[in-house]
Amino acid sequence: MTVTEILKSMKFVVDQEGKPTAALLDMEAWEAFLSMLEDIEDAELIRERTKNWQSKEGWTRWEDLEAELEADGLSSVD
Repeated sequence: MTVTEILKSMKFVVDQEGKPTAALLDMEAWEAFLSMLEDIEDAELIRERTKNWQSKEGWTRWEDLEAELEADGLSSVD
């Protein structure tokens, strides 16, 4: 499900004056939205880790970076 599809599936609750007070998503859209947020969070964590990957002594071993990512709950990409 794309962001556009999620936004199109939203329904709004309005008050007596017609002012929107809440937004509703069906569970499929909500789960897709949460998955997108988790992917963004994971990508940011990987960007942070790889930005500091190089140490003063030279490049960090891939295995060390991989172990750090796994410790943060991210698995390596094979």
